[in-house]
Amino acid sequence: MPASRLTLPPEQLQSLLSTLLERTCEPAHPGSLPLSVAGECCGWVFPKACDALSALSGIEILPDSVHIGRHYTPGPALDALLASVAQTLRSAGCAPGWRDELLDLWTDSSTTPTRIGCIERGVMRPLGLLTQAVHLNAWSASGNLWVARRALTKATDPGMWDTLVGGLIGSQEPPELALERETDEEAGLSASEIAERTPLRSITRMLRRIPEGYQVEEVLTCECILPAHAIPANRDGEVMEIQQLPPAKVLEMLQAGAFTIEASIVITEDLLRRSLSTPGI
Repeated sequence: MPASRLTLPPEQLQSLLSTLLERTCEPAHPGSLPLSVAGECCGWVFPKACDALSALSGIEILPDSVHIGRHYTPGPALDALLASVAQTLRSAGCAPGWRDELLDLWTDSSTTPTRIGCIERGVMRPLGLLTQAVHLNAWSASGNLWVARRALTKATDPGMWDTLVGGLIGSQEPPELALERETDEEAGLSASEIAERTPLRSITRMLRRIPEGYQVEEVLTCECILPAHAIPANRDGEVMEIQQLPPAKVLEMLQAGAFTIEASIVITEDLLRRSLSTPGI
């Protein structure tokens, strides 16, 4: 589908996007140590997490690094050790986002990360491990953007505005399937209603200090124009409000900091592409 040209000033959007990207290019917290798992570099261990893991079998904490299962190979034994690591961190109060949900553990490479195991979602940040998130910018035929406001019960960024759909990819879950799952849960839309979306593409890798550790996240995004009959409605209780807003209002809210940092990057990047009439949606 051809791009929908916007009248928003591209210089303003580019400046905003550059500022947002600068905010997500931080080093790990002082005192954090580089982490290797099965001999592969994987993340950054938060100081409190280092203390919690110090007595656990299979863990080596050196002055300049932390090693989990140094002589292990990917497989059930390593996953069992990673499960023990997760439970230990949970018991020590280092896993505030515990979800009973597994995510893949990837080697720390900006080009070709390799999966070496899986671990509980709630310990990804304390260990500074790479996560992958999918987002959908959904537009109306009239040129408005559908956006969602996070529930006040959310552990992170409660009450802030977000993309209509956004969430982490589960363990061994194809990105496209993760997007369809999140779209169903967060917006009540079927796979057929977003079938005309653009392909998922990576737009940035966020590096950000957060209270419980270090966020290392690859951000994947796509866009679609929803059919007129498709009205988003949240199903999982994690959204308190969904609206469709004109681009100028969205930009005003972005500049006021009303959106999460992830959503701000995803939406601003899309607005910039449209303002330049970049081929795509």
